Amino acid sequence: MRKVTVMVLVVMASVVLAVSVMAQSAIKDECVALCKDAAKFINEKGLYPAVAEINNKEGKFVTKNTYVFMMDLEGHLLAHPFNPQFIGRDITGVKDTNGKLFNQESITIAKTKGEGWTTYMYPTPEESKKPTPWKEKISSKKLSFVYRVPGKDLVVIAGYFE
Repeated sequence: MRKVTVMVLVVMASVVLAVSVMAQSAIKDECVALCKDAAKFINEKGLYPAVAEINNKEGKFVTKNTYVFMMDLEGHLLAHPFNPQFIGRDITGVKDTNGKLFNQESITIAKTKGEGWTTYMYPTPEESKKPTPWKEKISSKKLSFVYRVPGKDLVVIAGYFE
């Protein structure tokens, strides 16, 4: 009886792990698709309509799992649905909780490869709402897809928390 119970638990754990890996893969695919769709939108409709759409919290570039934001290759934030207070600012000096200049890394990926993934620490929406002492920063691992808009000095990014 004990062996059967252990076997059932092992099978259940394997199923849960497989489902988690498949879900993560789907979110990665969603990040890539959203970035490429945003780039296509920018090239077809123009910068200003794209900024308006990316800034829209209920727009086509915001999903349950992720959202797109945009910056230029100099590091100025041009559009963000959840942090409009930073639009127009140079965000290349922003560090994660480990001191990583993740926006600079995103720009490097866009300039050298055109697209790729980057990992950094960033507060989830829930963590952002928690009151913490001013020196203590709560953050989680975030994986983001970086995509340079073809023919433009613009980069679009979408990520998710692991």
